[in-house]
Amino acid sequence: MTTSGNDAVLVERRDHVMIVTINRPEARNAVNAAVHEGVGDALEAADADPAVRCVIVTGAGDKAFCAGADLVALSRGERLAPDDAVKQAWGFAGIVSHPVSTPVIAAVNGSALGGGLEIALACDLVVAVDTAVFGLPEPKRGLFAAAGGVFRLPAQIPPKIAMEMMLTGDPITAERALSLGLVNALAPADALLDSALALAARIVANAPVSVQASKRMALGIVDGRVAREEAAWAQNRAESRVVFSSADSREGPRAFAEKRAPVWTAS
Repeated sequence: MTTSGNDAVLVERRDHVMIVTINRPEARNAVNAAVHEGVGDALEAADADPAVRCVIVTGAGDKAFCAGADLVALSRGERLAPDDAVKQAWGFAGIVSHPVSTPVIAAVNGSALGGGLEIALACDLVVAVDTAVFGLPEPKRGLFAAAGGVFRLPAQIPPKIAMEMMLTGDPITAERALSLGLVNALAPADALLDSALALAARIVANAPVSVQASKRMALGIVDGRVAREEAAWAQNRAESRVVFSSADSREGPRAFAEKRAPVWTAS
């Protein structure tokens, strides 16, 4: 077993499995630039190392898998991505537009809301603690799930249920997520990592070349890109410019901070 990474992201090797832990429990594992770079660097290292045959992404603590973007860092004027343009292209948290051939399992140790769910959606398999909740609450704050959630969720669960989750912003339980196929398995908190490692072991037992080719074919990964998602990402960028420049996008977080109901103006 070897350990590396930075303070915000811990990287551990257990035989052929790399465990990547977002290590900001005091901030509910919210994503800042250090998280983005740490997760993205780990995925790059895994894909370049033939000895790594599966990656597990999880969060520290027992409250949240990831609370999404670090709004406190944003309020201080900090960027949530590193300055390097190549690393910026990996997308939110260094993962959402960073397709790799190595299979990635999300071990969801707590709530996965907003960007947290979008990280899980970017993974190939999901094992979750049985008390987890999943949701895209952005519309409640005048925002929208701009890290792939608005097109990946309808592709991974029944579209009508995805629309309900996206339009209401209401979360679902871990049991509901399991029944919808959003999650592969549930586990109690003290057995979550072991459950993820057991699933990884079933993958690692197979021929790595075959596993990686199967993943690339299933997702349409060619030269590190997913061509069929490019139009969705382009539209996503256009919609982001509209939503994030609106008055409502400022009113939502302000109302949340002031602990009052937002007053929407549709502008």
